[in-house]
Amino acid sequence: MLKRSFQEIYRVLKQDGIATIVYAHKSTEGWETLINSLLDSGLIMTGAWPLNTEMKARLRAKDSAALASSIYIVARKMERQPTGFYNEVKEELKKHLNKKLNRLWQEGLSGADFFISAIGSAIEIFGKYEKVMDYQGNIIRADRLLTDVRIITTDYAVSQILHDGFSESSRESENISDLTRFYLLFRWNYGEAKLQFDEARKLAQSCSIDLSKEWNKGFIKKDKNFISILGPQKRILEDLKGSSELINVLHKSLLLWEKNKRDEMLELQ
Repeated sequence: MLKRSFQEIYRVLKQDGIATIVYAHKSTEGWETLINSLLDSGLIMTGAWPLNTEMKARLRAKDSAALASSIYIVARKMERQPTGFYNEVKEELKKHLNKKLNRLWQEGLSGADFFISAIGSAIEIFGKYEKVMDYQGNIIRADRLLTDVRIITTDYAVSQILHDGFSESSRESENISDLTRFYLLFRWNYGEAKLQFDEARKLAQSCSIDLSKEWNKGFIKKDKNFISILGPQKRILEDLKGSSELINVLHKSLLLWEKNKRDEMLELQ
């Protein structure tokens, strides 16, 4: 239905005509459907920006992981380049995204809005081509695009978070472990909210983590179809002994500080 709707928009538009699409779905599955439908319709996405469209006092559970904004997508009926090879398209995508991510960060976007806006920016490059394929002739679809965008955006976000939290010369983002990276991103994106398993799994994949091997062992908790992470106040000091994982060491130091065990805390250095 969505694909046919976009195809009809394409049909009635004049050449270089503009269509504006408002999108407020929070899942990447929804994005995959939207992206594939746009690409198949022939429309070229030329911009995507988040706008606050809901009252801040709306009735919604405080631990919801929903978007704070709707994404306004601008698409045009334009001539497309015939074929793009993914190695070249991916390099173009990285350069384009780095510029866009800087702007999004400077404008104060955070959390899910930041990631979703990055996806929108990526389609501007991807959509220029009638089809994108690898050198084996396999057509690249939205799922592959989203995986790569998530990795690029994850690296950028962690770098910015650590830059803001440490120093200008800091290189911690290149050295922190995958689990600590996942913790930082989850906290920055969703705070204390519970997240649908599939969304959490995709975030974990961008950090090279198999979520099914990690839940209910440390700070990652699974409850039915939801994933949440534990802050230091919800962890047990004894469970953290002997761990060299950065986030565990940080949590342990906070718990020792709370218990006024300064000598033990200094031994962690």
